[in-house]
Amino acid sequence: MRVQHRHIIYVQGYDPRGLAQYYRMFRTELRKFGRLYQLTASITRPQVAPDGETASWTIETKAGDWQTRTSYDFLRWEDLIQRDLAAPIWGTVFHAMWIYWRLVFSGTIARFWKAHWRFATFITYPHFLLMIEALCALGIAFAFEKGLEALGIPYLFSVAIAAALFVAGLGTALKYTENLTYLLYLLSDTIWTWEFSHRQRPEWDERIDRFAQYLANVARESEAEEIVVVGHSSGSFLGAEILARALQLDPALGRHGPRIVLLTIGGNFPIVGFHAVSQDFRDHLRLLAIEPSIDWIDCQSRKDVMNFFPFDPVTGHGIDVGAIRRNPTIVPVRFREIIKPEHYNLFRWKFFRVHFQFVMANERPHAYDFFMIVCGPIPLRERMARPEAALVIATGDDAAREWAWKRLETASAPRPDAAELGEMEPSARLSG
Repeated sequence: MRVQHRHIIYVQGYDPRGLAQYYRMFRTELRKFGRLYQLTASITRPQVAPDGETASWTIETKAGDWQTRTSYDFLRWEDLIQRDLAAPIWGTVFHAMWIYWRLVFSGTIARFWKAHWRFATFITYPHFLLMIEALCALGIAFAFEKGLEALGIPYLFSVAIAAALFVAGLGTALKYTENLTYLLYLLSDTIWTWEFSHRQRPEWDERIDRFAQYLANVARESEAEEIVVVGHSSGSFLGAEILARALQLDPALGRHGPRIVLLTIGGNFPIVGFHAVSQDFRDHLRLLAIEPSIDWIDCQSRKDVMNFFPFDPVTGHGIDVGAIRRNPTIVPVRFREIIKPEHYNLFRWKFFRVHFQFVMANERPHAYDFFMIVCGPIPLRERMARPEAALVIATGDDAAREWAWKRLETASAPRPDAAELGEMEPSARLSG
């Protein structure tokens, strides 16, 4: 049952920083992971594939009574995302505004509010901030126009100058406050998710198809005991798409040898699935929900405003598969139990930092630990089914670890059918 070789296929979200930034973060967090659990973990330099679309590295992890080797693939989108962010500011602003109001009048925003009011607030935030900045720029332009009028400048000239000042002032504010507000980035994200949902991004679909073929090849050729497709943030629905399309390419995907697990963390499936036109996407969720040869674990946190919590990615989209449902197992995660108490009050208000905690090292040992999922000896399904035993293996003495391994043996039995599994196994609850 112990994993000695694991293959991770990591699907990032809509993040323009890409490989260089992610690898630096991963390497830094890996060192923290080693210090927390008093083990050694070494990492190779990333090797970029000839097509530039994937990068890979290897992690060797050694603890007292176990060691693992992890092959880690990073699927790249940053070239596509950086192209979006290079678009003219005003084109981005007006396009995103048009999309947002279409979401409002179609009732999609209302569905977001019903599913998770915090996420609906988050997606509204850039538009609210844009309105505030526009009103400030308008106030300055109005005052300037009145000053010109008092100097005797003809009305048409003063209005034209004030209008130019408004445009220049708002554009400057948007550009030079971006590192503080992330407003243009979030507006670009809105445009992308809308266009992706409406199948108006063929370059994304083509790359997803290539990644699906890559996954199918890995499943046939890998010597790993476990293949985990990790989708973080928007990577949750991208990862689900990749796995579903790989299953369509090869219906025996999960039967070749390595166990295949989809791990979605900090997911936001509704930003695609709630659109009426996204029937293909919902069909893919249905396929994953009933496929017996793969496991799907969905981790969510109430504290993360960028994911939907609580949300069932299957029934939440109106998908009813009845007794043949197999997936996903929904796992709530409490970051309060992962972050040191003296850091938590500051941590909780850093929304992007909270969102990335799913893929960062813990400050305290816990059953949910991204780097234990990546580097540890316990298969992911068993880790989620027996979280208390998984934690003991990471932190306990010899006798305690022996007890924990026996507990995990009961979790490695053949998977229960859907009636036994239920919507959320009580043993999978990591919320304490």
